[in-house]
Amino acid sequence: MPQPVLGILTLYLNQARQLEEKPVYRKMIAEGRRLGLDVYVFTPMDVNPGGDKIHALTVDPATGQWTRRWRAFPDMIYDRCRIQRSERFQQLLRFRSRYGHLTFLNRPLRNKWTIHQTFWNKSRFRPHLPETVLYHSSADLKRMLGKARVLYLKPINGTGGRGILRIERLSGGGQYDIQGRRQNRRMIPPRKVTLSRLESVVRQWCLGGRFLIQEGIPLRLPNGRVHDYRMLVQKNSQGAWELTGMAGRVGPAGSVTSNLHGGGRAVRASRLLREWLGSAEAAERTMKTAERLGLDAAAYLEGTFGALCELALDLAIDRSGNIYILEVNPKPAREVFARSGDRETYRKALVRPLEYALWLHKNRTGAAAPKSAEE
Repeated sequence: MPQPVLGILTLYLNQARQLEEKPVYRKMIAEGRRLGLDVYVFTPMDVNPGGDKIHALTVDPATGQWTRRWRAFPDMIYDRCRIQRSERFQQLLRFRSRYGHLTFLNRPLRNKWTIHQTFWNKSRFRPHLPETVLYHSSADLKRMLGKARVLYLKPINGTGGRGILRIERLSGGGQYDIQGRRQNRRMIPPRKVTLSRLESVVRQWCLGGRFLIQEGIPLRLPNGRVHDYRMLVQKNSQGAWELTGMAGRVGPAGSVTSNLHGGGRAVRASRLLREWLGSAEAAERTMKTAERLGLDAAAYLEGTFGALCELALDLAIDRSGNIYILEVNPKPAREVFARSGDRETYRKALVRPLEYALWLHKNRTGAAAPKSAEE
């Protein structure tokens, strides 16, 4: 009996056909062999003109080198594609539309604003949402400044901490401290501005895109660095949602974000929470509450948008242990666990989508095809 085949769908980063997560895919192909799952990697550019074959990438087990050969379409597709401003992303949208009848493990989620509104529609999640509005004009900015001392301006489709501006209303009134990180991840150092200058800066920052204004949760550690938590929930080998792991992220000096790609470092969540909340008991209690929240959020989003196999939640936790959902990501990276020294959780994060794919193949639950979505 032939092995089931899983195709990892991704996008090239450039015209040189470089792939961002090649080391991760190498590990997943090797783990797939161990489990009895044939895994290869492809992009929409690798489909032949006839639309019935794929010039697939895989790793030669004898040499460890990447090789290509023409393959039939896989039994299942694991979508790892992230938003790009390129023709390659447009090719992806056309691929999803043409091959929507195939079995996908997961599908795109919508943008940050739609996700926020979706959560807001269910009372279970409202206590865990920072106040958030869609920026249209300076009136939105002024209204939020009247409610919160610290605000974050975020692109609705941004990733990796890009394009985020932090705004703090200073005591005494009339002045605001701003700092941020541009789309190229270059940090904008802190500076003080008047309200009229702030309005001008925000208008310029938001040109050509749609942005959220979000209430800032106090997250600065005693050393002044910001921190948050990355939680990963995934479908397991029985097709059920399960917590894979949770890690802390601490931003570099002077940064408004904690993202690893922006220079942040990873720390075991239990250790960071124990220091932040003051006791091991408080840390354990909060992590259990966060786990229930993550599992409920994954099930709810899947019920709303359709088939998912994993979800990362970026969480802010204040000094009282209150938990806030900052963002969700259906195409999460895993290196936060490797960098925090939690190698077992890192391996589990790689293997679970493969185990779920095998379960899905055996049970043929008919995961719905992805909607053509605005991510």
